[in-house]
Amino acid sequence: MIPYGRQDITEADIDAVVAVLRSDFLTQGPQVPRFEQQVARHVGAKHAVAVNSATSALHLACLALGLGPGDWLWTSPITFVASANCALYCGAKIDFVDINPRTYNLCPQALERRLQQAEREGRLPKIVVPVHLCGQPCDMATIHALAQRYGFKIVEDASHAIGGKYQGEYIGSGRYSDITVFSFHPVKIVTTAEGGMALTNDDVLADRMALLRSHGITRDPARMTHDAGGPWYYQQIALGFNYRMTELQAALGTSQMARLDDYVARRHQLARRYDELLAGLPVTTPWQHPDGYSGLHLYIIRLQLDCIGRNHRQIFEALREQGIGVNLHYIPVHTQPYYQAMGFQAGDFPEAERYYAEAISLPLYPRMTDAQLEQVVTALAHVLRPAQ
Repeated sequence: MIPYGRQDITEADIDAVVAVLRSDFLTQGPQVPRFEQQVARHVGAKHAVAVNSATSALHLACLALGLGPGDWLWTSPITFVASANCALYCGAKIDFVDINPRTYNLCPQALERRLQQAEREGRLPKIVVPVHLCGQPCDMATIHALAQRYGFKIVEDASHAIGGKYQGEYIGSGRYSDITVFSFHPVKIVTTAEGGMALTNDDVLADRMALLRSHGITRDPARMTHDAGGPWYYQQIALGFNYRMTELQAALGTSQMARLDDYVARRHQLARRYDELLAGLPVTTPWQHPDGYSGLHLYIIRLQLDCIGRNHRQIFEALREQGIGVNLHYIPVHTQPYYQAMGFQAGDFPEAERYYAEAISLPLYPRMTDAQLEQVVTALAHVLRPAQ
């Protein structure tokens, strides 16, 4: 089976993790701050806060921005559920903005229309979470301009996008957002096995997220309510969580970061080859906005079902039967039973639903060979061939 994604672990990665196993620290040592500094420096952000998952990073970002009961968070319906769940963790309410039919990202024009309506109704969002689906950046300049006008904060869900660029700057620089979140899950562009990171240029937000990732505990005398009782002393000054990243994960991430740009460049080579080989088939290949350089975590095609004698599921299953590990990113969040119990229903976000009815993620990862890619295309062409 050719998987849709696969981590690349080298001997250098293994050596980095073994070195930590032989060191004095498995957690809360020097590797986590080293990894944070490396990522922040690479993307041009002032602060980075490493955590145990991108889900945790989203949660901390919302808490740091003061999201709570009575507030609204808006995001795209085409994302993993974590992009929406982070609002519910804070006791806030959730809504969605439909996608652009070309980029599959949150549509700025739809966002503006929703904001105009929400302003009239007195229910403007406190936070908007644009999701850089597949690694392609959203139209952040337009979204930021709307934030300035309507007063909401921006958390970029860049779980797919480390190594990508927007308007010539690395995603994560924070030019158009308050906080950016990366994921280091094994199928992402670089991995820490599990892990995530929140980046910001705001000192207060960085400090707040760092505090909350470790139980809300401080050993800083300047933040305590009274003098320390001894060198062992600490105080819990907020209700935090155990969201820390381990030294093992950070060492792996640091090693992987050395290959980040090469990984993304290879993904672009593979995507260009897909574009060439798929040109004559009844599929729509990914469109790349000229303002962005995608991290290309995913290569998603849309089936032109009117031209094909099989339905979406039949094509998906036929590819799996031929050893092609296709996937589907994502089921629209508003169609999930948990969200439908809140009142969302089919038809609420038609572009997202049309996308879902046609989308398939083809295999794409740095160690994928040209021969494997050609095998994927051959299988797809066979499956899409009209019945005789």
